[in-house]
Amino acid sequence: MAGANTIYGAGVLELGQTFSMEQLVIDNDIIEMEKKAMEGVVVNDETLAVDAIKEIGVGNDFLAHPSTMENIDLASDPMIFDRYMLGEWTSNGAKSAVDVAHEIVVDVMKNHVVKPIPEDRLKVMKEIVQKADDAFKKRKE
Repeated sequence: MAGANTIYGAGVLELGQTFSMEQLVIDNDIIEMEKKAMEGVVVNDETLAVDAIKEIGVGNDFLAHPSTMENIDLASDPMIFDRYMLGEWTSNGAKSAVDVAHEIVVDVMKNHVVKPIPEDRLKVMKEIVQKADDAFKKRKE
């Protein structure tokens, strides 16, 4: 939140000894929420729920008001973390974040198609690697 632009360790467990694709999916969700938070908070009558406050009154229950669920994703919109109430979460299968992440990993491994690198970029990449290889070989002579 202080302006860092690199986050180390996504998907890493046990101080880098283990990598988990499920952990990577979960960490990606957390990173997306952090990026959203860094965009700042929109402050207006809607996000302040001015109409809801007038309707319900100060000190009363706002959780059940439709505006709460309508605006809950303004701060972030996670794929993994479920924001439903316990009863609805249970009736939806009571999946943990790890279960949801695993389903995403399985789907990606089964269905993701890698787009080929455009030929012009691939050529430049190969030239860079060749240049580095040549420089390395020259140093060894």
